[in-house]
Amino acid sequence: MRTIDWVDGAVEIIDQTALPTVLRMLRLSTVEELVDAVRRLAVRGAPALGVAGAMGVALAAASGGSVARTAQLVHVIETARPTAVNLARGARRAAAQLPHGFDAVLAEALAVRDEEIASSVAMAKRGADLFAELCGPNPRLLTHCNTGGLACVTGGTALGVVVELHRRGALGGVIASETRPLLQGARLTAWELSQAGIPFRVAVDGAGPFLMARGEVDAVVLGADRVCANGDVVNKIGTYAHALGAKAAGIPFVVVAPESTVDNDTPTGAAVEIEDRDGAEVAGDLPAVNPAFDVTPHELVTAVVTDQRVLRFN
Repeated sequence: MRTIDWVDGAVEIIDQTALPTVLRMLRLSTVEELVDAVRRLAVRGAPALGVAGAMGVALAAASGGSVARTAQLVHVIETARPTAVNLARGARRAAAQLPHGFDAVLAEALAVRDEEIASSVAMAKRGADLFAELCGPNPRLLTHCNTGGLACVTGGTALGVVVELHRRGALGGVIASETRPLLQGARLTAWELSQAGIPFRVAVDGAGPFLMARGEVDAVVLGADRVCANGDVVNKIGTYAHALGAKAAGIPFVVVAPESTVDNDTPTGAAVEIEDRDGAEVAGDLPAVNPAFDVTPHELVTAVVTDQRVLRFN
């Protein structure tokens, strides 16, 4: 089952807000419906957002509006969420084909989808090989947020590596941090690990560094929403704390993300707009601060694994 796909003239997605209670598909026939799904996290994860951006432009092209109206819709898609680079990048790739007509736009959107599917396969193998080198046999891994097929189209980034290690009989264990405020780890990663038949434990976000210090984790593996030119990693809030914990414990901190998430046009994490979400997600009517992402300096990153290469920093 694909997280996102083009089916009979519309975008179909797994509604990630309904999991793990209900596996529900949503059919998105307009740009407005797609943008709403992106903003409320019915579709999320950098690779999946790249596909959503490209397919959103296909919806815009199919709507038959004026050139100005289509350009306006493309801008709305690009800016639906500001931090992950894939959303705007996917939209711009498809939009570049607008002068050539709808068929060309859709072909480009489907190419983005197919590239992400192939990328997941490559990342899983390369990442599993790296952990065998860094940690030896049967590493015990901690992961954060959701980085499986739900965040991509199929397969996954960091969780794809976990699944590949399990397939090889070379996984010593996995801890999924719950991932506040919307529990992408406790809801989505736990669901995907259960579907794959992989034993796991869920930990509250704040427990990660202590579990590392206590010797229960051999390495941290997670994804990214943007990898800056200098190697700074922008990812789900809580990533920075796990990186500090890994540094203190002397264990590898490995990021797995497709080349489409590497942003050489952004020099450092300081240049990235961090999405701040509604405080009600955290504390109801109480005053709250709710950044969706944080920046992990490249000095804390052991390596970034993409579908094409391994970038080593420490």
